[in-house]
This record gives sequence, C-alpha cells and structure tokens, in this order.
Amino acid sequence: MKIELASSYGFCFGVKRAIEIAEKYENSATMGPLIHNDDEINRLKKDFKVGLYSKLSDVKPDDTVIIRTHGIPKNDLKDLRKNTKKVINATCPFVTTPQNIVKNMSKEGYSILIFGDTEHPEVKGVMSYAEDLDDVNVVLSIEDLEKINFKNKKIATVAQTTKKKETYLEIVNALILKNKEVRVFNTICDATFENQDAAREISIKSDVMIVIGGKNSSNTKQLHSICLENCKDSYLIENENELQKEWFKEKKSCGITAGASTPDWVIQKVIDKIKSL
Repeated sequence: MKIELASSYGFCFGVKRAIEIAEKYENSATMGPLIHNDDEINRLKKDFKVGLYSKLSDVKPDDTVIIRTHGIPKNDLKDLRKNTKKVINATCPFVTTPQNIVKNMSKEGYSILIFGDTEHPEVKGVMSYAEDLDDVNVVLSIEDLEKINFKNKKIATVAQTTKKKETYLEIVNALILKNKEVRVFNTICDATFENQDAAREISIKSDVMIVIGGKNSSNTKQLHSICLENCKDSYLIENENELQKEWFKEKKSCGITAGASTPDWVIQKVIDKIKSL
C-alpha cells in the first residue's frame, strides 16, 4: 500500500512559536491548554515541567503563566497581569488580529459578526474585545443569520482563524445582500488555507485517509470534514494507538494529513504503525 503525506500539514507558525516559548520557560504553567493536542501537552509537562491551569483562581502570585495560542478573554488577561509576577503571551498573532479588529470596529460603531464556534476559546477571547458585548453575534452558517437583529446599520465581520473559507464566503455574501455597509476581514490564517487545500487534493486520490490531531481541535475537525467529502473512509485519530487494521484492508493508497497542533513525532509514529499493519 502506498502511503502519502499531504503537501501541507501539521504545526503552523503560531503553534511552533508557542511550543518554543513553553520550552524556554521551564517550570511555568499555561492558562488553559496551550494547544489542542494532549500528546504534546504531556511531553511539555514531562520534559519541561510545564503545568496547566484551568481557572484563574488556581494561579499563584509567583507563577510564570503562559497564555494559550487561542488567547483568553480580555479581562482575564488584565487580571492575570495584575495579580501574577510574570505573564508570557503566546497567543497566535493570527488570533490577535481579529481581537484588534473587533476592538477597533466596535469603537467605530459597527455591529460585530464572528463566523465561528461560540464555545471555542479563540472565539470567546475575540468576543471579549468588543465595546458592547450585546452587539456581538456568532454564527456557524447562513441559517444562523436569520435569527439576528443587528443594533447598527454598519456591520464588521471576522472569522475564527481555523474555519472553512467556503462557508465564510457564503455568510459574507448573504450579509452583503441584506445590509448597506459591511466591512469584511479575512482572518482565516494562511496555514489553514494551505492545509485545507492540501487535504482536499490528497483525499481525492486516496482509498483511505488518516487525519491526525486533537478531537477537540477545530482545524483538525475541518480537515476531517473536507476529507470525508472526497474519501468516505476518512478517520480522525489522535495517535497511533487508535489505528485499526481493518481500515486498510484491500486499500491501495493511504493519504495522511494532520492538524496545526500535531507534532511531527506523533505523525511519524502513525506512519510507522500503518507500515507495521
């Protein structure tokens, strides 16, 4: 069986940067999971003594705290800096962009529309930068737009950095048709574009697709969704232990892609396991 990697996959710039920061500050702790990959978080804990806090009340004054790549709500960041000795901001620059856009556009009197998942930490952080939280709406589809009554005639829209560009375009088009002034900001990151296009390309020609990444990772789930559109035998796994031998029975080609938080060492273990099967 032929095994082929997508032309673009795995660690993005923001994740690489965050990992390097965490490795630099041994005996620190992250505010929320640094990235959406348990295997890599466990490696940082084991090799660099990087802990994990899930709530602000757990943080001690002498701690060195690293802000996760997805960012945190504005007031949480403010409280951390006020009450903690050292705060290192590892928020991905692609995430700070929509934060600043929301901050500036809401100051100028625009209603804010975010294409993304309300429960995702990145979206929660971006929302918090609006002047009026009651004038921020989050949607996942065109259908969600029907439920919204915007406070202002001017609308500014941003996207969660890991969402599908095709869906964002549909939402933007629907907004423009119904509103006189719409400011559109393309905040989907370059790595997401490249990984999604590469996943689409390889899944078309593969008999089976393996998508590697955290089950709670938005960009990994998007890759899996794209692969399923072209290859019905597409599987999302976190590591080599989830592989099943029957997936590869009578298959001639196996394509592999990985989410932006998936390290190369996890990907290699998956490849080695597939070869052994």
